[in-house]
Amino acid sequence: MSEAKTTQSVQSGEARSSAIMAAGTLVSRFLGFAKTWMLGTALGLGSTINDTFINANNLPNLIFLLVAGGVFNAVLVPQIIKASKAPDRGADYLSRLLTLAVLVLFALTALVTLAAPLVIDLTTQGYSEQQKALAVTFAFWCLPQIFFYGLYALLTQVLNAHGAFGPAMWAPILNNLVAIAGLGMFIWILGENLSNPHTLDNWGPTQTLLIAGFSTFGVIAQTAILLVPVFRLRLGLRPRFGWRGVGLGQAAKLSVWTLATAAVGQLAFLYIMRIATIPGAERLRLNNAGDTAAAAVLPGNAVLEVASQLYLLPHSIIALSLATVLFNRMTRASQDGNKAELRDALSHGLRTMAVATVFGALALFALAGPLGMFFSGGNSQDGVMLAQTLTILALSTPFLSANFMMSRVFYANEDARTPLYVQLWLAVIYVVGAFFIQFLPVGQIIYAIAILYTLGNILSVVISVVFLRRLLGHLDGPRIANSYIRMGYAGLGSALAGAAALWLLGSYRADGFAWSSRPAALVTVVVVGPVMLLAYLVLLRVFHVTELRDLLRPLMGRLGRGAPEPVVEGTSETTTPERATVSDDTGLIPRISGEFDAASFRAGPAVGAQRTAPAPAADAPKSYLPDEEVPSTALGGRFRPQVPLPGRRTYQGDAGRNPYFPSRQNKK
Repeated sequence: MSEAKTTQSVQSGEARSSAIMAAGTLVSRFLGFAKTWMLGTALGLGSTINDTFINANNLPNLIFLLVAGGVFNAVLVPQIIKASKAPDRGADYLSRLLTLAVLVLFALTALVTLAAPLVIDLTTQGYSEQQKALAVTFAFWCLPQIFFYGLYALLTQVLNAHGAFGPAMWAPILNNLVAIAGLGMFIWILGENLSNPHTLDNWGPTQTLLIAGFSTFGVIAQTAILLVPVFRLRLGLRPRFGWRGVGLGQAAKLSVWTLATAAVGQLAFLYIMRIATIPGAERLRLNNAGDTAAAAVLPGNAVLEVASQLYLLPHSIIALSLATVLFNRMTRASQDGNKAELRDALSHGLRTMAVATVFGALALFALAGPLGMFFSGGNSQDGVMLAQTLTILALSTPFLSANFMMSRVFYANEDARTPLYVQLWLAVIYVVGAFFIQFLPVGQIIYAIAILYTLGNILSVVISVVFLRRLLGHLDGPRIANSYIRMGYAGLGSALAGAAALWLLGSYRADGFAWSSRPAALVTVVVVGPVMLLAYLVLLRVFHVTELRDLLRPLMGRLGRGAPEPVVEGTSETTTPERATVSDDTGLIPRISGEFDAASFRAGPAVGAQRTAPAPAADAPKSYLPDEEVPSTALGGRFRPQVPLPGRRTYQGDAGRNPYFPSRQNKK
């Protein structure tokens, strides 16, 4: 078989794999929203039970990211990737690493679960004793998820390091199916909240099992299903002790900035989450006092959570995918010290991404009413509160994605310190803002938090621009602004077309079609959405927005219908030191929803995306890792001329001969 045919076959196989992974992601997103819809049906969107459960169910993910998430993404992932290149495919090293990680995860989970009452006290405000008791019960059921989130992240990276990307894309689907099954049984046995209200007074162990228990069972299933492909790798993984020389200490030192970034973001989010519990506690007090009318118009943290999930949709589907494609190009430019190419990659990413995020923002803004009604649990007042929250968040979607793209430049430049500075500024803004928000009238707290998020997204772009100017000189501002203005015109025309369609369907009247029922709201979205999209596409052509073609090329390539991303001329012959650049962002910037997003732990090295180092000589010893004493070729900032390569600098000899790892071979 000729080399050309071999290359074509590999590209075809990669395209099919990308299509499978993209399909898994889309199905998982769809099922995630189905789960959200069913939770609103079962418990009601504006109910005390829903507020209490969402707060408890978000804790495992937030605590995991706070305590261990940065360690996993910044420390363990590079270790796993590089250990897999050993002659034994990293079996010995991975066995020791997994043994250590499982023990630490188990201890952390047990400690946090036993401290559930204290955790609830720290993350809620104003709960009554009855509501606090239920929150602690939910926490006892949900906090064990910490262990399985960590194990899922480890198994995912073991699979990714060995070229198996598909299983981790489809595993979250099983998680959603299990949770949906529990919610379905809840509705079938106990009825919808609209017809059979579920309150603290009639809540019991059966309801807890079906809601919180099945939520945890889903996370367990998501993790357990990954054991099957891991066993198929035939690595011979087994419990192994003796961790001296594993190299985690040095890796942690090199990744201290990434770890701090994750911790700062999650601490700020936990504080905001605490403030968001105030309206739910006040709603319960008003209901107990008999003032149900005043209680009905108080949005709780469940409203903020669902609005956040909807608002993040354009970012998670479009911006993350595009950033993954462009990150390789940014890394190549950074390794070559080519600021012009790095600037062009950022400019291209910002302009291309905006084609989707500008439309997504305006579509969410225009369709906030029908979307609010659809996820309302059947209560139109809850739908109104969700719609109001979503309209505040929606228009900042382009800023959220733009800042995420900007942060890729720092990570491609092996600069984890600057994202920490950006995160610190944002954390201060969020914490100070949340502190003052708690003194507002209770009915305005959730809306004020949404405004705070919006301002934070805008300010994050401003702050990132300041740092990027120091690195790149300028950011191709005129071309970016010109493209955004033309997209804005197209988006405005699309919004007007959507508003006209909504007016014809009576969506601006309280007794209109969209507000008559949840199926009617869904029909409204299905009808008006394509109208807006068609108008937007036509106007993009009218205003000569060529970035639309650039957006569709990688997306169609992921679906197997387009050519793969072209390789930059001359890059195949350039040799650079191999390195494991950390690009995962576990901070607050891309995350305002506490819901666990498995995509955070799916990212692996793109096959063939980076140039490889020169092949070792025939008589060179086979080592665990590439030579890490070679300095980085990335250019630093004003006060950081160079950055050491991330990873471990410990034993570099033959695999299986580490003197710190006792083995039969060493004894000989």
